[in-house]
Amino acid sequence: MPRLNFEGRDYALETGESVLECLERHGVALTSSCRSGVCHSCLIRVLEGAPPPAAQKGVKETLRAQGYYLACCCRPDADLKAERGAAQQRYRAIIESVHPLNATVARLRLTETNGFTYFPGQFLNLVHASGQVRSYSIASVPREDAWLELHVGLLPGGCISTWVHHEAAAGESVEFLGPQGNCFYVPGRSEQPLLLLGTGTGLAPLYGILRDALGQGHTGPIHLFHGSVRRDGLYLVEALRALEAEWPQFHYHPCVLEGPAEEDIAVGAIDQLALERVPSLKGFRVFLCGHPDLVRQMQRKTFLAGASLSDIYADAFLPAAAAASTPS
Repeated sequence: MPRLNFEGRDYALETGESVLECLERHGVALTSSCRSGVCHSCLIRVLEGAPPPAAQKGVKETLRAQGYYLACCCRPDADLKAERGAAQQRYRAIIESVHPLNATVARLRLTETNGFTYFPGQFLNLVHASGQVRSYSIASVPREDAWLELHVGLLPGGCISTWVHHEAAAGESVEFLGPQGNCFYVPGRSEQPLLLLGTGTGLAPLYGILRDALGQGHTGPIHLFHGSVRRDGLYLVEALRALEAEWPQFHYHPCVLEGPAEEDIAVGAIDQLALERVPSLKGFRVFLCGHPDLVRQMQRKTFLAGASLSDIYADAFLPAAAAASTPS
């Protein structure tokens, strides 16, 4: 009989039994609903072993890349080691630097992250000394950067953002949880065109995804649209223009809602500008990051413009601290 090691405890699987059925039989609570692989509420992360391919049927490629399987469809014929996921694993790090990117966005770099692994574009939950938790997307690329990079927007009354901008100092220790999120690049379709669209600090995950895709040899066209209300809200403009000059497949489109117009900076709503520049998204992989209203709107618009639902990846950013599990 195969055995299941789930979060440090061993369970015997009966013949033909699913992981979900085995855990329930032993009194282990695992979120589930449809029990047929449709709702995906029973996803688990396999650490060791090889579940059957049917256990990943319909699972997004970003989740497959992290080793996630459907417990209700996972009927192993060999031993497995699994867990619910990495979202609640705790890490400590040291602040390497805090540097302003514009008047309201600071770049926070962390080092000595104690074995923390991630995909560029995922997010983590930063834990403040007060106990408050806030989510921030990861802009760094592990094979290129010796640090973990976050872009922190200053929010009025925001406990963690105020601390980062005005109090955090190099050498200080911080705690965080993670990683989480499915908005990251998965190699394998290097010729596929990519659309990356975000506003404000929604650039952070897109910056990581862009550099990761280029570093992994992506050859298809990549369009990155970054929007702000005014010119002073944009950041990393020169760094992105340098990447555009270096990589012919990459096209950078900064845009603002309010003018005056400047050379190479478009004025108008980012959703309209993007679909004017790239009107047909058939065959595209799409990454959307920013305010939830914009993300929801763009999910619909990019789908109607031809992108497949399975190729649209999104992380919405809530400005309110109440959204502790939504990246900023």
